[in-house]
Amino acid sequence: MKLLLKAAKIIDQGSKYHHKKVDILIEGGIIKKIGASLKIKDVDKEIDLKNLHVSKGWFDSSVSFGEPGYEERETIKNGLKVAGQSGFTQIALNPGTNPVLDNNGSITSIKSKAENNAVQLFTIGALTNKSEGKDLAELYDMHQAGAIAFGDYKKAIGHPNLLKLSLLYAQNFDGLVQSFPQDDQIAGYGLVNEHINSTSLGLNGIPALAEELQIIRDLYILEYTGGKLHIPTISTEKSIKLIKDAKKRGLDVSCSVAIHNLIYTDDELVEFDTRYKVLPPLRTKVDVKALRKGVLDGTIDMVTSDHTPIDLEHKKVEFEHSLYGTIGLESAFGALSTIFDLDETISLLTKGRARFKIPEVEIKEGNQANFSLFDPEEQSTFNKENIYSSSKNSMFLDLKIKGKVYGIINGTRSSMLTIG
Repeated sequence: MKLLLKAAKIIDQGSKYHHKKVDILIEGGIIKKIGASLKIKDVDKEIDLKNLHVSKGWFDSSVSFGEPGYEERETIKNGLKVAGQSGFTQIALNPGTNPVLDNNGSITSIKSKAENNAVQLFTIGALTNKSEGKDLAELYDMHQAGAIAFGDYKKAIGHPNLLKLSLLYAQNFDGLVQSFPQDDQIAGYGLVNEHINSTSLGLNGIPALAEELQIIRDLYILEYTGGKLHIPTISTEKSIKLIKDAKKRGLDVSCSVAIHNLIYTDDELVEFDTRYKVLPPLRTKVDVKALRKGVLDGTIDMVTSDHTPIDLEHKKVEFEHSLYGTIGLESAFGALSTIFDLDETISLLTKGRARFKIPEVEIKEGNQANFSLFDPEEQSTFNKENIYSSSKNSMFLDLKIKGKVYGIINGTRSSMLTIG
């Protein structure tokens, strides 16, 4: 099949085509020709969209669906369709399913369900059996099945020796260990950020100290053991300083931040709207400012939607009983574009692969097509019609966003809102 993208402006700071408007011929999933005003005969499909921009495919390092066990929240099939329509060609799936993804068979099963899709699914295996934090899971066997990292989703590694053992063991196969940054003994029964708003609203707070103490502990253990550590979704100003210092000391540590923690503060909690109940919690304006700075100076290695579908019965209930999480794939590009310029936004959406040893495909002749297609200028308000997920728990509703996603092309497959 021959596919021709017309008048597409390429956004790729490492490419010779950066900010150039070109036509791109794709044949059999391979980029055959890039040039201005190409004249190609016998094209099967021509894509000519308003203000079309193209970048390398976007990657999200922290995505949850539901299947297996929570299909009412999201299935693999529809979740991957949502990711593609949101501009992502590759996602890393968290192990917070039922049963938990903690062995070779479960990793293999999930991967098989995702085959023949425009969006490539990579799996994060649980660090401990059933994510119970007691015994290490079958890390090497999961690695053999294709798991790209190991961590218990949204669950802290309570026992320090368990982290020590996992970092030592994973070095045998260059594995990446993830440690969620929260000391549960300090967090206690907290629900939101411990600050002025938690006090005025009468909600138990999770202090920044809970995150920072865990990071300090984890970094000391990493310094002792060596190995590779990834700290997902940090949220405080001091966390950034701790990780920045650790990198200067040569520790092999990386971190991410959830996009909603770059946009919103705990001021949103005044109406007890459970859409804003996430973990780590929304913090203060000081933290948001520091997180944005950390993204720009490279201390924070990647951003993530931290997409977490929750069904209505477990989200729209009393605040205390509501589950943590917001969906974020559909709003990721539009939300980021409101706080960063275009080049930085695309850079953030395409970073992170190297940490998980996922190859990056350059936009050049002879390579496989792996594109995200979008218009960076269109402005709108994010609403329910923009949600393609089965669950609708988005905190981004009514946010004024910038940019429109057309979809993706990945090899011979595509997932497009506009052309099908």
